[in-house]
Amino acid sequence: MMKPLTDSFGRVHDYIRISVTDRCNLRCVYCMPAEGMEFQPHDEIMTYKEITAVLRVLAPMGVSKVRLTGGEPLVRKDLEQLVAMISAIDGIEDISLTTNGMFLPAKAEALQKAGLTRINISLDSLQQERFASITRGGDVQRVLDGIEAAYRAGLDPIKLNVVLMKGFNQDEIKDFIAMTLDRPLHVRFIEYMPIGQSSEEWRRTYLPLSHVTEVCEEAGWSVAPHEGPGGNGPSRNLKVKGAQGTFGLIHPVSEHFCDSCNRLRLTADGNIKACLYWSDELNVRRVAHDPASIEALFRKALGEKPQNHEMALALEKKAQSHTPTGRRMSQIGG
Repeated sequence: MMKPLTDSFGRVHDYIRISVTDRCNLRCVYCMPAEGMEFQPHDEIMTYKEITAVLRVLAPMGVSKVRLTGGEPLVRKDLEQLVAMISAIDGIEDISLTTNGMFLPAKAEALQKAGLTRINISLDSLQQERFASITRGGDVQRVLDGIEAAYRAGLDPIKLNVVLMKGFNQDEIKDFIAMTLDRPLHVRFIEYMPIGQSSEEWRRTYLPLSHVTEVCEEAGWSVAPHEGPGGNGPSRNLKVKGAQGTFGLIHPVSEHFCDSCNRLRLTADGNIKACLYWSDELNVRRVAHDPASIEALFRKALGEKPQNHEMALALEKKAQSHTPTGRRMSQIGG
């Protein structure tokens, strides 16, 4: 094995999130504007061959976990082919997918057979009218059908990502946690991040996750910390006594987890982002044919990776040490 991918603060990186497209069939309010988005031309998006070429370089350096994201990754044609190509790389042990779930009923089985092991499904409301408002046109029943399809395909664990937003869905916290009581679902409440924006609208909508534990107390649920299949990554995982599933809190703004960061990002147009929040990027697509140059660029990106992001300073309108990214979440990869 080659020298691990370690940054200047001693953090070892074994996980990469790869965006396969900046396009999406929805327009979630926290991810992209309702209109005016300029999408990358298709010929500027990394090919499956280029993505796997990069991963063949990273795997010997210890990258063993890959998550495919977008935009919506399932709008990319024949995504199961990419999953199979990644699955064939020595050293890659875990392949996951983040999706809005709308296309899962038709795709879950093929993805699992190709080598996908687990899945995260975005679900920000269980109420159709509200879901359609948050996603600007989505159908919550199709997402629920996608969850069932993931079960039938044997994907495990199945995590549901819920971005909590004041004035949108904070009154559904109890309903989401109730989903974990009799099914092995793993709900993850995520703080709304100022990616590509730090506007007054974001500040008004931001909701700290302390509100989740308050709801549990009001419901009379006995809740305890949990470690197990539902755990992995930055989530602080909890379980209601007797429940089959779990719920977790991911609070990148109020309690950042930068000290234990082990992840890299690759945008759909081939830019390495060592930190989600800052604007720093290095384009690897132009050297995807050259393993030595790929390695050098990733090591350079990690050498320049800051110790932490400063989203909390954005919330407080305070000066920051670096330049925040101007890309929206859909342009980076969720």
